[in-house]
Amino acid sequence: MLYPVILAGGIGTRLWPLSRASLPKQFIHFPEQDASLFQQTLERLNGLPDLQAPVVICNAEQRFLVAEQLRQLGYDDAVILLEPVGRSTAPAVALAALWVQARDPDGELLVLSSDHSIKDVPAFHSAIQAGLVQSKQNRLVTFGIVPGSPETSYGYIRTGEALEAQVKSVEQFVEKPDEETAKKYLTEGCYLWNSGMFLFRAAEYLIQLEALASDISASCQQAFAAMKPGHDFQVIPEEEFAACRGDSIDYAVMEKTKSAAVVPLDAGWSDLGAWDSLWESELKNEQGNVLSGDVVTHEVSNSYIQSRSRLVAAVGLENLVIVESPDAVLVADKARSQEVKQIVAQLQGKNRPEVDTHTLVHRPWGSFQSLATGSGYQVKHIVVKPGAALSLQMHQHRAEHWTIIKGTGLVTCGEQEQELQVNESIFIPLGAKHRLVNQQSDTLEVIEVQVGEYLGEDDIVRFEDLYGRTS
Repeated sequence: MLYPVILAGGIGTRLWPLSRASLPKQFIHFPEQDASLFQQTLERLNGLPDLQAPVVICNAEQRFLVAEQLRQLGYDDAVILLEPVGRSTAPAVALAALWVQARDPDGELLVLSSDHSIKDVPAFHSAIQAGLVQSKQNRLVTFGIVPGSPETSYGYIRTGEALEAQVKSVEQFVEKPDEETAKKYLTEGCYLWNSGMFLFRAAEYLIQLEALASDISASCQQAFAAMKPGHDFQVIPEEEFAACRGDSIDYAVMEKTKSAAVVPLDAGWSDLGAWDSLWESELKNEQGNVLSGDVVTHEVSNSYIQSRSRLVAAVGLENLVIVESPDAVLVADKARSQEVKQIVAQLQGKNRPEVDTHTLVHRPWGSFQSLATGSGYQVKHIVVKPGAALSLQMHQHRAEHWTIIKGTGLVTCGEQEQELQVNESIFIPLGAKHRLVNQQSDTLEVIEVQVGEYLGEDDIVRFEDLYGRTS
């Protein structure tokens, strides 16, 4: 049986300001696409034989985002493993392999990043089928992208002798080259881009990990043994997992094993690592532009312009990236768009909130969006999904005023419980226990006005919560 293992962590820097720490690029719904990259990763697996429910590895902060996007695709049997700390890919995949092996000793893992784009799905499926032949012979298979240009932002794989019609041995993994070396690799024709996608038997990966990185193997086995199953999520225990050395599959296993094989893949692959990659992957107009949202241009060419909340007008520009969001605007030379991480680093140094969150923040019960903020006040638009409920909570530094603008809300405030209709409101005093519940089949929308000396999201004491967020 084939188990997709989806690596869904991320810190949201490369496509800022659209991606943030709380919303990395794989979970974003880009205007040009019908589903997020995470959802596309799952959808392109449809049709593979013996395909099992996916195993998704993410951090605790993104667990409800993962669960909601899985729900939208109809996955009610997916396994979500929550990493308490990041330790790179070798330990993460080891936990997934231990999970699969305990249930299916012959299970095979298809390890995929959740933020890649692949245009030619049939070619991708053909590569997986070729890889399965090798994994059943206890080889560790990776997928190498047939290069179309001398890229310096990817690692490379030097291929060796042919093992099958579509498969070659791995002679060497090579670090990211300079431009001259990359051109040499392209000319020689025996180099592939390292995609970071893998296929192997769970049992064989664990054997190789034990032989080549025994300390990682031991730490992961201890963490797996201490795992306590949850209702919706499987929580990896922090104490045991934090003691594990962080390392990638490439460094820990693939560069050392004698069992590596590579399947060349020519399927319109991109890791969408920067805004110029997104421009390259999308359909362009006659001027070579990719435009989305409320955008008006005059004599603009070969540019990527996206508006999320207001009109963006551009005149006399070429080879630029302009991305507008409600709280930030990026303007960059398209050829240097990878350097956006330098901007993010500056913002992190100043503890700017734009690094971590959008004005629109998703929660397991729905979402809220900050509409206005000033000294001692904040106004939010709250949307509660049908059947959902905010936690029973209190605030130590702020009072709130709720006004219903759509639907019907059941409100608890102190010892009182009442139902509020459209245009009705209630005051929540500082320190009062309160809760908002939507018992209806339609969404509930509320305007919340906060007043107080401190309005941070960490000023919440939870007493009861449907989503397991109480301490």
